[in-house]
Amino acid sequence: MIESYEFGRIVINGKTYEHDVIILPDRILDNWWRKEGHKLYLADISPILNELPSTVIIGTGTSGMMKVSEEVKKGLSSKNIEVIIAETRKACEVYNKVYKTSKTAAALHLTC
Repeated sequence: MIESYEFGRIVINGKTYEHDVIILPDRILDNWWRKEGHKLYLADISPILNELPSTVIIGTGTSGMMKVSEEVKKGLSSKNIEVIIAETRKACEVYNKVYKTSKTAAALHLTC
């Protein structure tokens, strides 16, 4: 469960992270980096693809600066994975509502 989020900081299950994270059903990958900082490509979320969740929630940052490429949207959709894209605060709220009811992963950009 995501307990709190603020610019550059997120608390998940009692642990604080200060770098972008990927949340998988059974673990958290911290200090997540992308090929291009503010553009998300399919290769950037390969750990998520290996899990084949039913839902992927992408947090695009406090003000939505990270752009999700069409490649990501089409790639996830082709695997019948629901994709939810929102600014990170909203993405955290959505994650907390759905993670218990479906196999869910999240990729969260914590700044901009």
